[in-house]
Order: sequence, then C-alpha cells, then structure tokens
Amino acid sequence: SRKAHWILIFNEVLHSDRLAAYAALLGQHSLQLEGVFRPRHAGCTVSTWTDVAHILIEFDSAKAANAAHKRAGYAEALAALNGGVVREFSIIEAAD
Repeated sequence: SRKAHWILIFNEVLHSDRLAAYAALLGQHSLQLEGVFRPRHAGCTVSTWTDVAHILIEFDSAKAANAAHKRAGYAEALAALNGGVVREFSIIEAAD
C-alpha cells in the first residue's frame, strides 16, 4: 500500500503553552501512533517543533494514519491543545 502523511499547518498560535503541551504529548505518544516524524529543520524533534509553521508525520498507509488519528494518545494531545492554535489538519495519501 502507499504511504500516507499527516500534514498539520499552524496558521496562528493563540496560546503557546497549549501548543507546547500538545507537542509534548504528541512526542510522548509518537510510538503508539506508529508514524515517523519528518522534520523540516535539522535537530527538530516531534516534541520540540513548536516554532515551525507545519509538520509532517509519515505512516505506512492511509489506514494507519486514520487509525492513529483515532487513538487515545492523540485525543489526549488534542485535549491539551484546546483551541490554542488556528490550524489545518489533513491526511494525504502518497502518489505512486
């Protein structure tokens, strides 16, 4: 099957503390999510990217990306974010 990606775009940060909590929880649960963080900047990790405008997380398939989005760990991260940013979220399947 084709790889798929979570694409998260942060248009505006309203509460940096909430974004930091989201990032920390996303990092904490990244193994559970079974995705691979693809940083745009060298040295950027899944829990330290709060100063970038977008992130990309790669999954083995669209099914895996959708399942990760429904996991309890991601729900916990979203609860911590609690409207702290204006963002866009997409799951995109890679082309052949």
